[in-house]
Amino acid sequence: MLACFPSVRLQHGAALLLKSAILFTFLAAASAPSPLYGVYRAAWGFSAFMLTIVFSSYALALLLALLLFGALSDYLGRRPILLVALVIEIGSIFLFLYAQSVEWLLAARIVQGFATGIAIGTLNAGMIDLHRERGAFVNSVAPLLGMAVGALGTAALVQYAPAPTMLVYEILLAMLVLQLVAATFLPETVQARPGALATVRITMAIPAAARQTLWRVMPVNLALWALGGFYMSLGPTLARNVTGNAAPVVGGAFAATLVLFSAIAVVFVRTRAPRQVLQGGTLLLGLGVLITLLGIQLHAGVPLFAGTMIAGLGFGAAFNGAIRSLAPLAAPHERASLMSGFFALSYLAFSLPAIAAGVCVGIWGLQATAIGYGVILIALSTLALIAMRRDSQIISPVCQPV
Repeated sequence: MLACFPSVRLQHGAALLLKSAILFTFLAAASAPSPLYGVYRAAWGFSAFMLTIVFSSYALALLLALLLFGALSDYLGRRPILLVALVIEIGSIFLFLYAQSVEWLLAARIVQGFATGIAIGTLNAGMIDLHRERGAFVNSVAPLLGMAVGALGTAALVQYAPAPTMLVYEILLAMLVLQLVAATFLPETVQARPGALATVRITMAIPAAARQTLWRVMPVNLALWALGGFYMSLGPTLARNVTGNAAPVVGGAFAATLVLFSAIAVVFVRTRAPRQVLQGGTLLLGLGVLITLLGIQLHAGVPLFAGTMIAGLGFGAAFNGAIRSLAPLAAPHERASLMSGFFALSYLAFSLPAIAAGVCVGIWGLQATAIGYGVILIALSTLALIAMRRDSQIISPVCQPV
């Protein structure tokens, strides 16, 4: 098997850059369909509930892949698992390209989620293998930038380019094929060891040293990922309803604003203590959602987008604080297991509340659902903030810049 890979290897700096680019592309591809849902609904006539099913199928498939294969790269190596994930992701892009119905779209999202779930564990662990501080930083920034560019870039193509449901996937296909070739030159950062088959089961093998911290940061992590799931599924439709502007770029900009400001927050909080970052991020998340709800109630675009910016800053800060709290708590051979468990819980929050929101939209309408959803997130953020302030030992005092 090793003979299949080139003998030349990238230096660690170049390898970290390549892995960050691959992670960026995976998440850009994941958010790219969001601005296209309106186009697909107009063409195929499916409901808001079906839209959330299509969206959430990605997250649930990702979750399944994380639980089944999240620890596999700790045993077989980072590079071969990443190459498999890239091949599966390329297959999902072909499904998107030839989609003729909502069933095709659903299949494409499931395959894409499966590929991303396999990739996330090995990419996150592999970047920390290469450089603990920079790897944790890139783990926080690259997915957010990828989601922002995927959503906004696709929205721009929908509005200004011909054949948007083809062009965006052709671009992604070219990027992924190039990255697949480049990934064969990646250095291996873990030693292969026996026991891989025993890990292929639905389980979360969280290292004992990280369990307490994981459960303590989880309430705010659930709130921020639930918010992200709503924005990526129903957010573009909500933005068009509130602003009265049906231009696809408006819906894409709404979803992109959340993740773009999340990435900005990560850059500015990377040198602060994780506990401080978590508390500040939780506060901003709740405040931003509150202002966003005001915009929804008033049908005003300014508070809608301003609240999204603030919530995005909270998202990025809290997400970075959680990653930095957990990263030092696992040995090298446990990192993929830890990151897979963390992201499995995150994507559960990303998907299930969005499905529930889709059901509620059919009963009470989009505006009422969005307001109720936001109130729940504010309550969850408030409870998480109270718990953090009560527990001065919520995380270990890791203060290195990442």
